[in-house]
Amino acid sequence: MFITECKGYELEKTKSNTSEDFFNKSEVTFKDTGIERTFQVLYLRYFDEFISEFTPYQEEPIFEAGSRSVQFKDIVALAFLIKNPEFRSRKRVYINSKAEFSSLFKELDFEKLATIFTELENGKGFEIRSPVEFIVQPQ
Repeated sequence: MFITECKGYELEKTKSNTSEDFFNKSEVTFKDTGIERTFQVLYLRYFDEFISEFTPYQEEPIFEAGSRSVQFKDIVALAFLIKNPEFRSRKRVYINSKAEFSSLFKELDFEKLATIFTELENGKGFEIRSPVEFIVQPQ
């Protein structure tokens, strides 16, 4: 799986009677067996308040990659695909459970995650050969 882009953003209301402004969307664009795909995770914006529970980060931006300030919402879809590689053929997932959301970040190697963003900022993309490379292995 060759990662070409990771981004996240806050949804905004398109109509006054919708609840879109309670959600964030995180996207990862990648090539898998020569086919370009985009995978999206839609999740409750409320979960952003718990960054320090899910990750080693305390505030936004969570880290810098070159000239880019990486936000928490930028890493969510990538974390999901690393933890659930069988979802590569899906287009989107909706998460409304804090327990399910927090499980995405358990045992994730955040230093290696930052490396992906550095390579993306350098315009190179990043090849993930095995998702296991991004899971912290017991010592």
